[in-house]
This record gives sequence, structure tokens and C-alpha cells, in this order.
Amino acid sequence: MTVAIKNNNIITSKLPQTSASISENSRKNAIDSLANTALPTTRVEAWKYTRVAKLGKIDFHNEKVKIDSISNFTIDDTKCSFVFVNGHFDAELSSRELPTGVNCKLISEETDLPETTLKLEGEIFHALNTAHLTDGIHISIEDKAQVEQPIQIIHVLKGDAIASNFKTLIHAGKSSKASVIQGFFSEGEGTNFCNTTTEIDVAENAFLSLEKIQYESESSYHISTEQVQQAKNSTFTINTITLNGRLVRNNVNIEVNGENCTSNLNGAYLLKNKQHVDNHSVVDHKVPNCESHELYKGVIDDNSTAVFNGKVYVRPDAQKINAFQSNANVLLSDDATINSKPELEIYADDVKCSHGSTTGQLDEEAVFYLRARGISEKAARKLMVSAFIGDVLEKIENESVHSFVHRLLNERFDWEF
Repeated sequence: MTVAIKNNNIITSKLPQTSASISENSRKNAIDSLANTALPTTRVEAWKYTRVAKLGKIDFHNEKVKIDSISNFTIDDTKCSFVFVNGHFDAELSSRELPTGVNCKLISEETDLPETTLKLEGEIFHALNTAHLTDGIHISIEDKAQVEQPIQIIHVLKGDAIASNFKTLIHAGKSSKASVIQGFFSEGEGTNFCNTTTEIDVAENAFLSLEKIQYESESSYHISTEQVQQAKNSTFTINTITLNGRLVRNNVNIEVNGENCTSNLNGAYLLKNKQHVDNHSVVDHKVPNCESHELYKGVIDDNSTAVFNGKVYVRPDAQKINAFQSNANVLLSDDATINSKPELEIYADDVKCSHGSTTGQLDEEAVFYLRARGISEKAARKLMVSAFIGDVLEKIENESVHSFVHRLLNERFDWEF
């Protein structure tokens, strides 16, 4: 059985419905949403600057294929690594050696998946991910587990007109500490589509970090959502590094449900040619005595475009909230574009909140200063760009991730650090 999307979009015409043990309620809601929801247009406020109509003109399908090696895609040499190709698990390339205190199951192996925390009604990409889920991984970290090795998930697209609907579920138990790495890559230059969701539950006193690297082909589409629930005294950090892709949309939604929580959102996006990257975030402070820190920086060149829309809610009973939000951008071309909209919506009076957005070009006086000291103009500009995004890259604590990002920057932009 296939599902037709409203307005005759063909995005699901060749995609089978998921065989995962999605609850009947979620399955029904997803199918109903697909049948009654069109792809968003620029008339929809949340998609005002991002056009996804082309997705409805590509006859996507999914197939199980092999790749020879993941050497170019391996971010960390952890022994806990899961590899997926077009959304399908590849056992030969994976090393499912689990650290003490960690339990992992493929979603296709689960017999009773929990009800999704994603909104399905009116959310076509969430509904698509639910109704046509290819596979994914369910990670459960036990209470009090202190996991030193990161859990690595590598997703590779291969082929043409491939659509992969991929899901990650993460539960960080009480007083646990762990990190997860997600890498999204392409083998070849096919016009493919990765639609991924990550549902995260951070329990009381838990520390969880998520490092996400996006480096798919320049003809690929990528839409991702992280839906996060934080319990009291927990800390959650997400670092999103976007370096390639034709169109990339990142949705990060954090619900702060307990007191004394810390939420850290950091992102760097470096674009060239005709790339488009859209970062949307929502941090919802529902209770008192919490803090959130958000730092996104972009370097935009050629005819590429970027969007930043970050919103912080402070509910009426959420007093003594410290929330800071910053978006800074450098345009390297007269044809590059950024649409930045940081937002605060505050209903409490005893808070300390700020937001800011800056956009400019490289300081020519600083470039001249460096050239006067024997540095070429090209090298001077690279040096200034690397210093600009360095604030974000310094947030990455894992040295392997840090080194991998630097390698990609050198590979794609010829920027040496």
C-alpha cells in the first residue's frame, strides 16, 4: 500500500510503509497527516525562506545497497559504531561492541516501540518519517552509567532518487553520562533525501551530548528534527556542523520540564555555490531555575543562502531563567544571503535573557594587517574565517570529532587549521 500526499506530490509513491512496530495510533495519525498535508510553501511562516517544492517532483524510492568501506566516514575509532546505508543497517561495517551500561537495538528488531513524542498532525516530514520509516537505532543508557566511549551512528546515502527515513531514539538514564555522534554522508552525487528524526529523553541528573556532522553531497536534501525532553538537574548539549548538502533543514526542539537544567545548542554552517541551510530551534522553559545557551555561526559564500530562526519561550511560572541566544554570520560574496530571526517570548519577570544577530563581511583592515606581516590575502581570509567559527568548534569536547571536522573543512574549503 502506498500513500499519496495532498496536491499530488509523488514523494511517497514508491516508498513502502514501514515494517517497524510503530504503534497503531502513531501509524494512523501519520498516514492521516500525509493524506491531508501538502509540502510547506513559503507562505507558511516556519518555511518562509526555505523552498521544498522540488521534493514533491522527485520520484523517490529506497533500495538496500552495499558500500565497500567507511574509512572516509569514520569520525571516532570507538568500538561502538553502527553503520546504515540508505537507512538499512550494515552489520559487516558496524562494530556492535556495547560499553557497560549501554543497550542498543535496531528499531527493526523492536517489538513494541514507544509512542512518538513528535507532532504528526500538519507536520508532513514527521509523518513521512513515521509512516515510511526505513530503520534506525534505539539507545538506552542505564541509570548511573558513566560511558566513556561515544556511541557512533554513521548514515550513508548511495544511489540516485533515494529517500531514507531514519530514526534514533535515545534514553539517558538517571545520573548517567554519555555522548552520541551522528554522521550523515553520501557516496556519489545522487539527488537523494535523508529525512531523519531523533527523540531524546534526558532523565534526572543525566548528562548527554550529541555531535552531529552533515556532509552529504551537494545535490542531496536533508531534513532533521531533534525532539528533546529534559528532567530536573539534567544537561543536554547538541553541536551541529553543516558543511555540505543542497538543502539542509535542522529543527531542534527542547522541552525543559525540570528545574536546574542546562541546555546548550551550538551550530556552525559553512556554505558555498548554491547551498541552502536552515536552522530552526525552540527552547521551551516551563519551570524555574534553568539556563540555556545558544550559539550559531555561519560563513556564506557564492550564491548560497542561510536561515536562522531561534525561539526561546519562558513560561509564566519559569522564574530565574538565564537564556542567551546569538547568531553571527559572515558573507563572503555580494550574492550570499542570510535571514536571521532570533526570538524571545517571555511571560515571567525575574529572568535574565538576551538575544542578538550580527551579519557582516570580513574586516578589510584586519586582512590588510595580516598581509602587512607577510601573509597572503587568501591565507589571511582563511585565518580570519577559521577564527570566526572557532568559537563554535571549541564547544566540541571530543578531539576525534574536532579533528574530523577540520579535515572536512580542509577537503571542501581548503582551509587549513
